[in-house]
Amino acid sequence: MTKETLLIVDDEEDLLQLLKRSLEPDLGCEVKVASSGGEALNVLEREPVDLLLVDMKMPEMNGLELLEQVRARYPWLTVVMMTAHGCIELAVQAIRMGAYDFITKPFDHETLVLSLNKALERSRLLRENLNLQRHVQMHEAFQNLVGKSARMQRVYEAIQMVAKTDLTVLITGESGTGKDLACRAIHALSERRSNPFVAVNCPAIPENILESELFGYRKGAFTHATQNRAGLFQEAHKGTIFLDEIGDISPNIQAKLLRVLQEKVIKPLGDTKSVSVNVRVVASTNRDLGDRIRRGEFREDLFYRLNVLPIVMPSLRERPEDIPLLVNHLIEKHCAALNRPRKSVAPELTEIFLRAPWPGNVRELENVIVRGLLFAPRDEILPEDVGFHRPVKGRIPGKDAPSTNVPYKDAKEEALRGFHAEYFGGVLSTTRGNVSQAAKLCGLERQALQQLLRRYGIRSDAYRTN
Repeated sequence: MTKETLLIVDDEEDLLQLLKRSLEPDLGCEVKVASSGGEALNVLEREPVDLLLVDMKMPEMNGLELLEQVRARYPWLTVVMMTAHGCIELAVQAIRMGAYDFITKPFDHETLVLSLNKALERSRLLRENLNLQRHVQMHEAFQNLVGKSARMQRVYEAIQMVAKTDLTVLITGESGTGKDLACRAIHALSERRSNPFVAVNCPAIPENILESELFGYRKGAFTHATQNRAGLFQEAHKGTIFLDEIGDISPNIQAKLLRVLQEKVIKPLGDTKSVSVNVRVVASTNRDLGDRIRRGEFREDLFYRLNVLPIVMPSLRERPEDIPLLVNHLIEKHCAALNRPRKSVAPELTEIFLRAPWPGNVRELENVIVRGLLFAPRDEILPEDVGFHRPVKGRIPGKDAPSTNVPYKDAKEEALRGFHAEYFGGVLSTTRGNVSQAAKLCGLERQALQQLLRRYGIRSDAYRTN
């Protein structure tokens, strides 16, 4: 495995050599040195560097000027600034310009090593993300489903297996996980692909209308039935019908669907004769059908008829390694659809994406990307452009404990603030800033949620979109 490289930039030759000798064994990486900003840029042009440690005050080109050029040429490179005690204002400015962290001189060696180790870990994370993005660019998505994780590979294998059959399929999973895409993939890979694909959003159609939509009707069957009309099952003849969110249909429709699955016939409203149908049924639900069966809200016999070949779509929380691939895919997709120039996601926003709860799964992530493409004023989408708080500098998502050089009470408050910002930020993104809906998702009273939002400085209006 190639050693990681740290490049230190400082005009003090003695300090450079001291840092090189002391840091190489402690960090386990190769340390290179440059005595000026120009020399550092030459090194960056010749060879890859994982981490840049830059002194703030140097002749000719100071640290901020070098940082500006590095961010323009190598936006993925992690930069840590060194500044003398009392120059905190410059350090804050460097953070705003894109530096990852800053260290004040004189520094304790152990503290320096700890800070640089965290910065190197961040570099590894970003490098892995870049590699994944390049990988997805070289490999087409599987039937518009994006993901290379082990969980998604199992989904792809299941889709390819069931597509070769003509049996009924039940796709389960949380809202926004791509159940509709999985159904379309099954149809596209089946022998029915040249015939109709009919999708029905069951909860969106009132019960009294859903029956006539599915099975059709005859003239005079009800008021305003002035002519015969074929149902969606007949429209899907020799093809596939997708019954989306089947867990929400009424017992009456459940009984009629059971007959269709058992006998392959339908009876239009107002007709005395049954009509044979040659249709493959694929259904989906985000409901726990076992729980609905126990409560008497879903027929057990219908469940077993539907659940012949089950496929479970994983949540985004269960496959965080796919998030960089999805982000890249969604940016490409919506830049073309919105006729916008291509934008990138800032490293700190990528960190937030990787540890966000995503209760709305891929659909929620897609909404965030669209907001970023529309509202980010620069070529890079920052956390504040999409209603997220920036992560605490110097911490790696999900791995680092709060800083141990601050009092326990402050460290605990810092950790709580970060958790609440990320958790409630994800929920409010899903509800587009609707506090009442967010409270239901969180299992909190609306007033309790509002108090928490005020306490941690989280504004619900930042998540509202037109």
